[in-house]
Amino acid sequence: MTVQPIVDPPARLVDAVADARAAAVADAAADLGADVARTAVGEHLGAVAEGPGAVTHHFAATQLGYHGWRWSVTLAAGDDDGPVTVSEVVVVPGPAALVAPAWLPWEERIRPGDLGVGDLLPAGEDDDRLVPGYVSSDDEAVEEVALELGLGRARVLSRTGREDAARRWIDGPHGPASDMARAAPAACGTCGFFLQLAGSLKAAFGVCGNGYAPADGAVVAVGFGCGAHSDVVLESISPVAVAELVYDDGVDLEPVS
Repeated sequence: MTVQPIVDPPARLVDAVADARAAAVADAAADLGADVARTAVGEHLGAVAEGPGAVTHHFAATQLGYHGWRWSVTLAAGDDDGPVTVSEVVVVPGPAALVAPAWLPWEERIRPGDLGVGDLLPAGEDDDRLVPGYVSSDDEAVEEVALELGLGRARVLSRTGREDAARRWIDGPHGPASDMARAAPAACGTCGFFLQLAGSLKAAFGVCGNGYAPADGAVVAVGFGCGAHSDVVLESISPVAVAELVYDDGVDLEPVS
C-alpha cells in the first residue's frame, strides 16, 4: 500500500530514497546479516513530511514473519545546505500488518466456555460479584435461609453479581430476543415445564424441565420460548391425501325412456 505524501515536503529529503534505503539495509544487517538484509528491504512505498526539515521514507518489509510491515526511515537536514542525516530507523506495522492482539491482564483473558475438566478458576478477594456471607446479601430468600438454618456460605452473590448474571442470561441464547423465542408459539413463563428460580431473580428466570426442549436443564428467561411448550397442540392431519371431488355438470343423469 502506497503512503500518500504530504504536500510540499522538503524536496531534497524526498529525493534521498537511496540514502534512506541504505540506512534500512544497514540496520537490517545488524540483526539479519548482510546477505539477508539486501532482500529484507523491499519497494519504496512513499515519503511523508514530518515537519520542517524532516521526511520519513517507507519501504516494504519482505523478511519472513513481517507480512504487511514496513521499514520506516526518518531523514533530517538542519538547513538548505546542511547534510542529510538519519534520525531513526524502525520497522512499523502497516494497515494490513499481522500484529499481536492487545495485551490483557491474565485475570481478564479467560472467557466463558474456556474452563475445561480439571481446570481451576478462583474468584479474587476483591471480586465485586461476591460479598461475605455474614454481610447482608440484599436477597430476601438468601437471608431467610441463612437465618432459618443458622448457617451461611462464605460468600454469596452481591447485587452486582446478580445483575451481571441477569444481563448475561437476557442477552444470551435463552433470552427473549433469540431467534428461537421469536418463533415460539408461547413463552416459558406460561409453560408447565418451567421451574421458577428462587430469590430476587425468580420473577424473570427459571430452569427448563422438558427433556425434549433445546434448553433442558438451562436457565431461561420467562420471555424465552420454543416449540416444546406444554400447551402446544398439533392440528389433526390425515395421513392419506384425498383428491377434491369433481362434478361434471355436462352429464345427463335423466333416465332414457
